[in-house]
Amino acid sequence: MAENHSTAPAKTMLLLEALYEGSEPATERLQLDFSYRTKSRLRAKLASGEEVGMFLPRGTILRGGQKLVGNDGRIVEVVAAPEDLLEARCVDALGLARTAYHLGNRHVAVEVGSDAAGGWLRIQADHVLEGMLVGLGARVSALCAPFEPEAGAYAHGHQHPGDGSGARIHMMGGA
Repeated sequence: MAENHSTAPAKTMLLLEALYEGSEPATERLQLDFSYRTKSRLRAKLASGEEVGMFLPRGTILRGGQKLVGNDGRIVEVVAAPEDLLEARCVDALGLARTAYHLGNRHVAVEVGSDAAGGWLRIQADHVLEGMLVGLGARVSALCAPFEPEAGAYAHGHQHPGDGSGARIHMMGGA
């Protein structure tokens, strides 16, 4: 019979099972792209390299800046990871509204924003949708940035676990 000569205790994985709404600062960071921030169950690594297991109520959508509490009491900040996006701009508000309509008709997650150059729509990079946007007259450019799409008409701002809001974002590709 082999003997175990290890004196180090077995390390248990940090579990993240709840949102944290308090004022304590985060001591850890968890960087995830949008597709992972829509999953309620996953294994990931903190910025420190420590592996964690995330078990959140189904339908939870994490946003950059939200905090989670670990089973050991640590506070973990969610960071929206930069990802490949397409940004569509139009010559006027009517063109932007028309473009938004066609993206919504395809249940595409869309981030809406504006800057000094005007309004824009951002979606996850997709060559088929890029062709559609160009065909609609939008100026399309590729960029790498955090993605924070609209939560949808039935998500009351943001979701709290157990509040019954059922906030969901429909994403192409079945995510």
